[in-house]
Amino acid sequence: MKLRTTVAAAALAASAIAFAQAPSTNPGFPQYGPNINLEQARKVAGAAEADARNRGWPMAIAIVDTAGQLVYYLRMDNTQTGSIDVAIAKAKTGAMFRRPGKALQDAVEKGGANLRYLVLPGAIPYEGGNPITIDGKIVGGIGVSGGTGDQDGVIATAGLSAFK
Repeated sequence: MKLRTTVAAAALAASAIAFAQAPSTNPGFPQYGPNINLEQARKVAGAAEADARNRGWPMAIAIVDTAGQLVYYLRMDNTQTGSIDVAIAKAKTGAMFRRPGKALQDAVEKGGANLRYLVLPGAIPYEGGNPITIDGKIVGGIGVSGGTGDQDGVIATAGLSAFK
């Protein structure tokens, strides 16, 4: 029984990894552009922080490049310490999987084959992580953590408004 469970888990993980590595031919996914620079990252994080302050929500805000490497990070006073790594993971998800974490969250809620998102290395299927695009190209990702999933999503979206 244990061997069968281990084999099934390995098969599920392998299929999820193969799915994640397959190049997307879906024109609905933006292509990658040049990496976000420090000035741009500060602008996105600043817009997110300003909205979080106005709402009184202490948040951790992470900005990563297209490869999920940290470019800029801030943690507002009184933000729960557990949000540090979560914000970074959400930002990586947005950048590396070219879709909001909320899209993965919604897919997981439907169950079935969508549960593969739970085993994708580096993917966190929660609201609050989004790709950052400039001129239609993904340049990085923003991740926000510290409130409810909905609140994290609101603040991440506020950060994206820096380029609109």
